[in-house]
Amino acid sequence: MLRASPLPRPPWGRPSVKAVIAAGVLVTTLWNLRFFLNLSEVSREAPKHTEPLVVLVWEWPSKQVPNISGDVCRELYSITGCWLTTERQLLGQADVVVFPHTRLQPGRDRLPKERPPRQTWVWVSLESPSNTKALGGWNHTFNWVMTYRRDSDIFIPYGKLVPNRSATMNIPTKTNLVSWVISNYHRSQKRAEVYRNLSRYLHVNIYGKANKRPLCKDCLLPTTSKSKFYLAFENSIHQDYITEKLWRNSLMAGTVPVVLGPPRANYEQFVPADSFIHVDDFGSLAELATFLKTMNSSRYREFFAWQKRYSVKLYADWRERICTICTAYPSLPRGRVYPDLESWFNT
Repeated sequence: MLRASPLPRPPWGRPSVKAVIAAGVLVTTLWNLRFFLNLSEVSREAPKHTEPLVVLVWEWPSKQVPNISGDVCRELYSITGCWLTTERQLLGQADVVVFPHTRLQPGRDRLPKERPPRQTWVWVSLESPSNTKALGGWNHTFNWVMTYRRDSDIFIPYGKLVPNRSATMNIPTKTNLVSWVISNYHRSQKRAEVYRNLSRYLHVNIYGKANKRPLCKDCLLPTTSKSKFYLAFENSIHQDYITEKLWRNSLMAGTVPVVLGPPRANYEQFVPADSFIHVDDFGSLAELATFLKTMNSSRYREFFAWQKRYSVKLYADWRERICTICTAYPSLPRGRVYPDLESWFNT
C-alpha cells in the first residue's frame, strides 16, 4: 500500500503527537476516497500492458466452440494477461477483435458498424490463397493478419519442431511402402497429376473419403505409421503453405514425407533438409519411384536423425492460436490498415 510522505517539520517547532496522527489519518482517508471514487478512470488511464488484454472472437473459427471461460490462456498455455470472449456486447471493451475468414459473409452487414477507438481488427485464415475467396471486399478493414505465412503480423503455423533431449529415434514397424490420405480429390490439382504418374511405377495405399476408405481420428497415425513413406501433397502450392500433411500425417506418425508444395528451400525453413524427400529433387517420377523402392535400411534411418534433437508440436486448438495474439500484441504496430488484403495474400 502506498504510504504518505512524512510531514515536514514546521520552522516554529515540533508538532504535537495528536496533530501528527490527525494529519496522517486525514491524508490516508483522502487517498482511499480518491482511489475508490476514481477506480474506473485510473483503470482506463493505466498502460494497456498492465491490464488483461480483451480479445473478442467475432465468430469462432471452428463449428464447435470450446470452453473459453475463465483464464483459459494461462491455464492451458501459460499465457498471462489474456482474456478471450465471444460475447459481442463486449465490443466496446475489446482491445482486439478477431475475424476468421471462413466465417465472414460477403459484405460488411454482419460486422460492427464502426471500430471503437484504439481497437485492433485481425483477419485470420489457415487456407491457401487458392482456397480463399472474396477477399476484394475487405480492403481498408483489418489492421493485422494472422495466417500460416511467416510474414504475417501473427504467425500461426500448422506445426513446428521443438527441441527435446531424448537423443533417441523411434521408427515404427513398416508393412508397406507408400500411403496417402486424401479427402478431396480433384483431377485438376497438381497433386492428383503427380499421384497418377507416380502410381504407374509403384503401388500407393490410399485412404480417406476420396477412396471410400475413411479413417477415424484415432486410426490415422497408426495407419500411416506402417508405411515407409507418406505422400504429403498439399492441395495447392504457395509460400509457407505446409500443413498437417507434413507435421501430423508424416513426421508425427514416424514415416518419411514425400512432399509436394513450395520449393525445397521453403520447407528447409521449417524442418531439417534431411528429414523429407521433395518431388522436385528428381528429374522424373520414375526416378523418384526407383529411389523409394531401392532405399536400404541405413539410408532410411538417416531420415529420422531429427528425432534425436526435436519433437513435433501440432497447433490444432484454436484457443492456443487466439491466445498467441496476446503474446504478439506489445510488439505490433497500432493504427495500420491493410489497403489491399487480396494483393498481400496472393503475393
